[in-house]
Amino acid sequence: MFFAPVVRTRAVSPQYRSFDRSFERFVNDAFSANTARGLNVEQDDKAWTVTLDVPGITRDELAINVEGAVVRIETKAEAKRQFKAAYELPQDIDVEATSAKLENGVLTLALAKKVPVSNVKQIVIS
Repeated sequence: MFFAPVVRTRAVSPQYRSFDRSFERFVNDAFSANTARGLNVEQDDKAWTVTLDVPGITRDELAINVEGAVVRIETKAEAKRQFKAAYELPQDIDVEATSAKLENGVLTLALAKKVPVSNVKQIVIS
């Protein structure tokens, strides 16, 4: 999809310029590749390392849930600052080998990759 900006002159009323700025902000936020500011995901052979900025949130206020390949991070209802996010990774996560650390407003998750189990069975030919 391609958006061509419209250049308006000074003769156009200010309400249209305001609309143009609002529309431009909407398009940038909706279609930019960097929508998750403060999020960094790195990967190696055994795990993903997810770093997320969550200033003003304590360990007691956070809840991190893993279901298959989806990680859900949210604050509890009584938290002063509300935060809710979900991220889907390309492979299931091994919850037992996963760890989380919160220091200076930066949440670091070490999400271990689950080793796929092969269900291949050999059939004996008679």
